[in-house]
Amino acid sequence: MASLTLSNRRGGLWQQIRKEIKYAGHWLYIVPAILFFIGYQVYPIIRVFIISFTDYHYLRRDPIQWVGFQNYANALNDPIMYEGLLRAATFTALFLPGTIFIPLFLAVLLDRVKTERLASTYRLILLIPAVIPGPMIFVLWKWLYDFEIGPINILLVDGLHLFTYRTAPQWLGNTPLALPAIALMEIWWGLGYHTIFFLAGLASIPGEMFDAARVDGANEWQMFWRITLPRLRPVMLVLVVLRFGTAMAVIDEYLIFGGFNRGLPTYTWTVYMWHLAFQLGDWFQGYAAAIGWIGASAMLVVVGGLFYIFRNRD
Repeated sequence: MASLTLSNRRGGLWQQIRKEIKYAGHWLYIVPAILFFIGYQVYPIIRVFIISFTDYHYLRRDPIQWVGFQNYANALNDPIMYEGLLRAATFTALFLPGTIFIPLFLAVLLDRVKTERLASTYRLILLIPAVIPGPMIFVLWKWLYDFEIGPINILLVDGLHLFTYRTAPQWLGNTPLALPAIALMEIWWGLGYHTIFFLAGLASIPGEMFDAARVDGANEWQMFWRITLPRLRPVMLVLVVLRFGTAMAVIDEYLIFGGFNRGLPTYTWTVYMWHLAFQLGDWFQGYAAAIGWIGASAMLVVVGGLFYIFRNRD
């Protein structure tokens, strides 16, 4: 009896070891992803953080000197950085509402389409801009916004007769319309992608809730405010946080439409950081890294507030 019990214990222990080995083997599948994340995300962040406390210049052969918080002190007294942050915040304020409310409206309309083929066609049309490469988007919209030959101004001048060729709007350059014009391009570019987000959220809402609300006498507007919108709050949180981060950190569009002219509205803090790090003088990477961390810290504070605003209140 004792030998049988000992044998059963050994067998159970061996089965437990085999189970642990099996589960450990599953973790091996995510090792490449972890290594990629550490190498291309964590390490650069730590590296830039360290550089921000030094006088690092890529083109210099002199030893790197530790300067402590001097770069941060200089950046906090730099009016160009504050002006760049304000310009980025202005663009974000123009961009975010269109990123949330227009796709939400389209998603609600598409959700009411009951014909499967027609609904799929609408979704396909909306997703066309999302699959167009960025350089093509920039070339297309730069042509659309052209002062002389752009279709937008031609329509306003020759079609609607709202302006003359001398008074036609200057969409890009040193004009207040530059940031709204780029924001409109970004909204159009991500319209289908953001609409699909809301469609996925609408699909997760049980239809019985709407049926019960109709029985109780609720109209469409009341059902939207009391049922649809509260249950789309997690989707809105994800979109707002993601799009806020990308809007504040936009740089490619500004470089293409404005370049490194500090007088233009497109010269934001990200362009200033790039200008310092890779264009001006000896490439002041240490100072540029400090500006980057100040901007990122300010964004994290705002993101914390967004999480509080869109928190689950159920």
